[in-house]
Amino acid sequence: MGKKLQPKLRFRGFTDAWEQRKLGDILSYEQPYEYIVSSDDYSPVARTPVLTAGKTLILGYTNEADGVKAATKDSPVIIFDDFTASSHIIDYSFKVKSSAMKILSLRDSENDLYCIYYALTRIIRPSASHERQWISKYARATVTVPSKDEQQVIGDFLRKLDRLIAAEKRKLDLWKKKKTALLRQIFEQKLRFKGYSDFWEQHKLGSLGNSYSGLSGKNKADFGHGLASYITYMNVFQNSIADIDGNGQIEIDSKQHAVQYGDALFTISSEKPEEVGMSSVWLGNQKNVYLNSFCFGYRQNGAFDALYLAYMLRSEAVRSQMRMLAQGISRFNISQHKVMDINVTIPSISEQQKIGSFCRGLDQLISAEMKKIDLLMLKKKALLQQMFV
Repeated sequence: MGKKLQPKLRFRGFTDAWEQRKLGDILSYEQPYEYIVSSDDYSPVARTPVLTAGKTLILGYTNEADGVKAATKDSPVIIFDDFTASSHIIDYSFKVKSSAMKILSLRDSENDLYCIYYALTRIIRPSASHERQWISKYARATVTVPSKDEQQVIGDFLRKLDRLIAAEKRKLDLWKKKKTALLRQIFEQKLRFKGYSDFWEQHKLGSLGNSYSGLSGKNKADFGHGLASYITYMNVFQNSIADIDGNGQIEIDSKQHAVQYGDALFTISSEKPEEVGMSSVWLGNQKNVYLNSFCFGYRQNGAFDALYLAYMLRSEAVRSQMRMLAQGISRFNISQHKVMDINVTIPSISEQQKIGSFCRGLDQLISAEMKKIDLLMLKKKALLQQMFV
């Protein structure tokens, strides 16, 4: 006799063997043509969501009353991107943006759609082909499923986990919005710490320090080895405070400018004008740390608290000036010398320290929330591996 098909992790009370089924035998598909929205003139006060099966999911809302796909909590459906195989389970009525998807539903009442959805997501793999993924691949794929009663228990459990993850993501989004609002008020001097009322001075950035260039005279063979390190473009672009561990390797070269604690780093170019001149401040004390050739550095003269500098340079007051300096058509660049002419505001050092510490605290709260979400996602991934065959 063959080995009994069952997962490593099961709920108490279930012992029957699982059976193999083709997804196409469990799920039927519907083409979305009659549900495609006529206009993408969306309104925030409209009632019907317009969906895509990609990561964005909800593109906007429409008041178009015809061609609305009905779905409810008791009768949900799966939307399946026919090119990427990205999918979502939907339990509310909707319209769609394009025909590049399938709408999947159960063929009969002998299965639980949520459990089947999780079984589907577990086997989805990225594909570089342009063929229609459902008919050519996933409808023919085999999954192993239990009885409907066990399916419902599995589906309910994983739905609760997904709701928990969604709640944490909403909390993260609220923290990010709160940070944006608070920083705007702080750097517009509408919100100040108790005991501070002195006027903030305004200066040209270049009057308070000097700029320097990134790596020069290097080729591809110079990277990936050596006892020195260089701060990458993405490290600068993504972080107000550079990630000390986010560096590449390179050989020690005394001819290069070494980055020091408190230096501000700026990206030089980007595909979008609003993304040029993104800044980051280095808080490391390591020796022989250089800057990539697509960025330039700025060494201040002591006028700034390093944390204050990090958040001030990402404030809307500074970013709006950076956007004005962007030059280009298909790719936008910014002049190192012109960045030195931007206006910056400077309170007293003690107020700077208060602001920098407060902003860093917000970032730490956001980072902790992101780590919590990452752990929940890892837990879900592990559970999917153990709860299905």
